[in-house]
Amino acid sequence: MERATRFAMVAAAGTLALALMAASVVAQTATGQFRDERTGKVWTPETVSQDNKAGSPTPTSAQDKAFDPRSQQAVVEGVTVQRPRGNLMGVLPVTAGPSVPIVTLEGASLQAVPGERWLTVIYITNNSANIIEAVIGCTFTNAERKVEDTRVIIPPAGPGERWGVPVYGPRVDLFVDRVTCRVMTPA
Repeated sequence: MERATRFAMVAAAGTLALALMAASVVAQTATGQFRDERTGKVWTPETVSQDNKAGSPTPTSAQDKAFDPRSQQAVVEGVTVQRPRGNLMGVLPVTAGPSVPIVTLEGASLQAVPGERWLTVIYITNNSANIIEAVIGCTFTNAERKVEDTRVIIPPAGPGERWGVPVYGPRVDLFVDRVTCRVMTPA
Protein backbone atom coordinates (compact mmCIF):
# COMPACT_ATOMS: atom_id res chain seq x y z
CA MET A 1 0.00 0.00 0.00
CA GLU A 2 2.80 2.38 0.88
CA ARG A 3 4.42 1.73 -2.51
CA ALA A 4 1.20 2.57 -4.42
CA THR A 5 0.75 5.79 -2.44
CA ARG A 6 4.34 6.85 -3.13
CA PHE A 7 3.87 6.12 -6.86
CA ALA A 8 0.64 8.15 -6.95
CA MET A 9 2.35 11.11 -5.24
CA VAL A 10 5.30 11.03 -7.68
CA ALA A 11 2.93 10.81 -10.64
CA ALA A 12 0.86 13.72 -9.33
CA ALA A 13 3.98 15.83 -8.73
CA GLY A 14 5.25 15.06 -12.25
CA THR A 15 1.92 15.99 -13.80
CA LEU A 16 1.85 19.22 -11.81
CA ALA A 17 5.39 20.09 -12.93
CA LEU A 18 4.52 19.47 -16.59
CA ALA A 19 1.37 21.58 -16.27
CA LEU A 20 3.35 24.46 -14.72
CA MET A 21 5.99 24.30 -17.47
CA ALA A 22 3.33 24.28 -20.19
CA ALA A 23 1.53 27.21 -18.57
CA SER A 24 4.82 29.11 -18.39
CA VAL A 25 5.52 28.55 -22.09
CA VAL A 26 1.97 29.55 -23.03
CA ALA A 27 2.20 32.67 -20.86
CA GLN A 28 5.51 33.63 -22.47
CA THR A 29 4.33 33.12 -26.05
CA ALA A 30 0.77 34.34 -26.39
CA THR A 31 -1.14 34.03 -29.64
CA GLY A 32 0.87 35.47 -32.53
CA GLN A 33 4.15 35.30 -30.63
CA PHE A 34 6.97 32.83 -30.78
CA ARG A 35 10.13 32.33 -28.78
CA ASP A 36 13.51 31.85 -30.44
CA GLU A 37 14.97 28.86 -28.61
CA ARG A 38 18.54 29.88 -29.41
CA THR A 39 18.41 33.51 -28.28
CA GLY A 40 15.41 33.40 -25.94
CA LYS A 41 13.89 36.46 -27.64
CA VAL A 42 10.09 36.51 -27.92
CA TRP A 43 8.94 37.79 -31.32
CA THR A 44 5.59 39.52 -31.73
CA PRO A 45 3.74 40.80 -34.81
CA GLU A 46 5.09 44.27 -33.98
CA THR A 47 8.73 43.13 -34.10
CA VAL A 48 8.54 40.93 -37.21
CA SER A 49 8.31 42.35 -40.74
CA GLN A 50 4.85 42.16 -42.26
CA ASP A 51 6.03 42.66 -45.87
CA ASN A 52 5.38 39.04 -46.85
CA LYS A 53 1.73 39.07 -45.78
CA ALA A 54 -0.85 38.65 -48.53
CA GLY A 55 -2.82 41.80 -49.22
CA SER A 56 0.06 44.12 -48.29
CA PRO A 57 1.80 45.00 -51.59
CA THR A 58 3.52 48.03 -50.06
CA PRO A 59 6.27 47.93 -47.43
CA THR A 60 5.11 48.54 -43.87
CA SER A 61 8.19 49.88 -42.08
CA ALA A 62 9.30 53.50 -42.50
CA GLN A 63 12.73 52.41 -43.76
CA ASP A 64 11.17 50.16 -46.41
CA LYS A 65 8.66 52.82 -47.47
CA ALA A 66 11.48 55.33 -48.01
CA PHE A 67 13.21 53.12 -50.59
CA ASP A 68 11.65 52.49 -54.00
CA PRO A 69 14.22 51.03 -56.41
CA ARG A 70 11.81 51.30 -59.36
CA SER A 71 11.87 55.10 -59.10
CA GLN A 72 15.61 55.22 -59.87
CA GLN A 73 16.33 57.01 -63.15
CA ALA A 74 20.15 56.92 -63.10
CA VAL A 75 21.93 55.38 -66.09
CA VAL A 76 25.64 55.08 -66.87
CA GLU A 77 25.94 56.55 -70.38
CA GLY A 78 27.79 54.75 -73.16
CA VAL A 79 29.41 51.33 -72.97
CA THR A 80 32.09 50.55 -70.41
CA VAL A 81 34.96 48.41 -71.73
CA GLN A 82 36.78 46.14 -69.28
CA ARG A 83 39.90 44.02 -69.68
CA PRO A 84 39.92 42.04 -66.43
CA ARG A 85 42.52 39.55 -65.39
CA GLY A 86 40.92 36.12 -65.41
CA ASN A 87 41.73 33.00 -63.42
CA LEU A 88 42.34 29.73 -65.23
CA MET A 89 39.96 27.29 -63.55
CA GLY A 90 41.07 24.19 -65.44
CA VAL A 91 41.27 22.48 -68.81
CA LEU A 92 38.36 20.43 -70.14
CA PRO A 93 38.12 18.10 -73.14
CA VAL A 94 37.54 19.92 -76.43
CA THR A 95 33.91 19.28 -77.41
CA ALA A 96 33.12 21.79 -80.20
CA GLY A 97 31.04 20.44 -83.03
CA PRO A 98 27.78 21.05 -84.88
CA SER A 99 25.70 20.99 -81.68
CA VAL A 100 28.24 22.51 -79.24
CA PRO A 101 29.12 26.23 -79.33
CA ILE A 102 32.74 27.37 -79.61
CA VAL A 103 32.39 29.25 -76.31
CA THR A 104 30.08 28.58 -73.39
CA LEU A 105 29.24 31.18 -70.76
CA GLU A 106 27.97 30.41 -67.24
CA GLY A 107 27.41 31.86 -63.79
CA ALA A 108 26.39 35.51 -64.01
CA SER A 109 25.37 35.86 -60.34
CA LEU A 110 25.09 39.37 -58.94
CA GLN A 111 26.66 40.63 -55.73
CA ALA A 112 27.50 44.02 -54.23
CA VAL A 113 30.98 44.95 -53.03
CA PRO A 114 30.13 47.32 -50.13
CA GLY A 115 31.18 50.90 -50.85
CA GLU A 116 32.40 50.01 -54.34
CA ARG A 117 30.68 48.38 -57.33
CA TRP A 118 28.29 45.63 -58.33
CA LEU A 119 30.15 42.47 -59.30
CA THR A 120 29.43 39.32 -61.23
CA VAL A 121 31.82 36.46 -61.91
CA ILE A 122 31.36 34.71 -65.23
CA TYR A 123 32.89 31.45 -66.42
CA ILE A 124 33.99 31.09 -70.04
CA THR A 125 34.90 27.72 -71.56
CA ASN A 126 36.69 27.38 -74.91
CA ASN A 127 35.21 24.26 -76.51
CA SER A 128 37.36 24.51 -79.65
CA ALA A 129 40.84 23.29 -80.56
CA ASN A 130 41.98 26.87 -81.30
CA ILE A 131 42.93 29.84 -79.13
CA ILE A 132 39.99 32.25 -78.90
CA GLU A 133 39.62 35.85 -77.83
CA ALA A 134 36.05 36.27 -76.61
CA VAL A 135 34.11 39.46 -76.03
CA ILE A 136 31.24 39.24 -73.55
CA GLY A 137 28.46 41.82 -73.27
CA CYS A 138 26.86 42.31 -69.85
CA THR A 139 23.88 44.53 -69.05
CA PHE A 140 23.18 45.55 -65.46
CA THR A 141 19.48 46.38 -65.01
CA ASN A 142 16.99 47.65 -62.43
CA ALA A 143 13.34 46.67 -62.90
CA GLU A 144 14.19 45.64 -66.48
CA ARG A 145 15.64 49.10 -67.27
CA LYS A 146 19.30 49.39 -68.29
CA VAL A 147 21.63 50.90 -65.69
CA GLU A 148 24.95 50.06 -67.40
CA ASP A 149 26.21 48.21 -70.47
CA THR A 150 29.70 46.77 -70.40
CA ARG A 151 31.90 44.86 -72.84
CA VAL A 152 34.40 42.45 -71.34
CA ILE A 153 37.44 41.50 -73.39
CA ILE A 154 38.47 38.08 -72.13
CA PRO A 155 42.18 37.11 -72.09
CA PRO A 156 43.09 34.61 -74.86
CA ALA A 157 41.81 31.15 -73.91
CA GLY A 158 43.56 28.02 -75.16
CA PRO A 159 41.84 24.83 -76.28
CA GLY A 160 39.54 23.47 -73.56
CA GLU A 161 40.45 26.18 -71.04
CA ARG A 162 37.83 27.35 -68.54
CA TRP A 163 38.32 30.86 -67.15
CA GLY A 164 36.67 32.68 -64.25
CA VAL A 165 36.47 36.41 -64.93
CA PRO A 166 35.19 39.24 -62.68
CA VAL A 167 32.92 41.82 -64.31
CA TYR A 168 32.28 45.08 -62.49
CA GLY A 169 29.06 47.03 -62.88
CA PRO A 170 27.95 50.45 -61.66
CA ARG A 171 28.62 51.89 -58.22
CA VAL A 172 26.54 50.27 -55.47
CA ASP A 173 24.70 53.54 -54.82
CA LEU A 174 22.88 52.79 -58.09
CA PHE A 175 20.39 49.99 -57.51
CA VAL A 176 20.78 46.90 -59.72
CA ASP A 177 18.59 43.81 -59.47
CA ARG A 178 19.87 41.71 -62.40
CA VAL A 179 22.81 41.19 -64.72
CA THR A 180 22.54 39.44 -68.06
CA CYS A 181 25.66 38.41 -69.99
CA ARG A 182 25.99 37.05 -73.53
CA VAL A 183 28.81 35.99 -75.86
CA MET A 184 29.34 38.66 -78.54
CA THR A 185 32.39 37.14 -80.26
CA PRO A 186 33.26 34.58 -81.42
CA ALA A 187 29.75 34.14 -82.76
